[in-house]
Amino acid sequence: MAVVLVCGTAAFASAQGSVVMRAKLDSTILLMGKQTALHLEVAQDKDAVGHLVQELAPTLTDGVEVIDRPTPDTTDLGNNRIQINRDLIIQSFDSGVYVIPPFEYVVGRDTFRCSHLTLKVLAVNVDSMTTVHDFKPVEGVPFKIVDMLPDFIADYWWLYLAFIVAVAIVLVLYYYWKKKGTLPLIPQKKEIPPFEEAMQCLDKLKERQLWQSGQEKAYYTELTDILRRYISRRFGVNAAEMTSAEIMSALRKKEESRMVNDKLSEILSLADFVKFAKVRPLSDENETAFQRAVQYVEGTKPAPEPEEKPEDGEKPANSDPKSPKDTKMAKAPADSATDKKEEDKI
Repeated sequence: MAVVLVCGTAAFASAQGSVVMRAKLDSTILLMGKQTALHLEVAQDKDAVGHLVQELAPTLTDGVEVIDRPTPDTTDLGNNRIQINRDLIIQSFDSGVYVIPPFEYVVGRDTFRCSHLTLKVLAVNVDSMTTVHDFKPVEGVPFKIVDMLPDFIADYWWLYLAFIVAVAIVLVLYYYWKKKGTLPLIPQKKEIPPFEEAMQCLDKLKERQLWQSGQEKAYYTELTDILRRYISRRFGVNAAEMTSAEIMSALRKKEESRMVNDKLSEILSLADFVKFAKVRPLSDENETAFQRAVQYVEGTKPAPEPEEKPEDGEKPANSDPKSPKDTKMAKAPADSATDKKEEDKI
């Protein structure tokens, strides 16, 4: 293998295929602990592929350390030649004179070297022992709550805050709409009028035939529950939380139920005996209680709202005049009925 030695001050060769290296220091005299830059320049052909032997060496010699390796750059020299500029940041913590050995650059089977460098490191003046300095006090660090949080929270706190605010808004709106009884995006069931609901429940109770199977207590319990719910919805009385006497006392003030209050009173009285005194009424009494419940619900059914009268000059929507054809067809049955009466007389 051929070895070529090139001095640090030598000029670049222009011959095709040769490699020229040069090394220099920013400062050959360095204060202990300070840093300086070492510059390497390699001139070669563009198609040549080489590498520096000391590329990743942590030290250049004993006592001289490599602190940093900035990214190298390339300069075009022309004539199919390039120059690679590489810097090394070095540092030393021991005073003395150091000889940095030549750098080696390998291209194929050839190795090229530059000249060695000399670095002088000066010691730092130290205070005499006549003045003794105490240790520097511990620096106080300001307390921050963020420092106590994990990194995944501290780095993305704004996302967590936005999520919490969004959830709080949704909950507030949910309870607000729930209190009003209208939840958006959820289809609302059409509320059945109290009368229709009570009649449907009574029909279902009749189909179950509880008292026929010996379940008188369950029968009267469900019958009174239907009436209590109906009274609560129809008259605004909290009948579910009232005794029978309290319900009757509240209904005496309602004009709509005065005519049928006696039927309700008989049902509640009999139901109390069955539920609390374990009385077993006769079959006729059970049937009569059901009929009285139906009569009470029908007797307190709200009156239908009157239809709006058409204004003067306007005709009702469903009062279209009949066509002559319809009138003729309507008269036909009447004429036939008259003819029949005459035949009977004859």
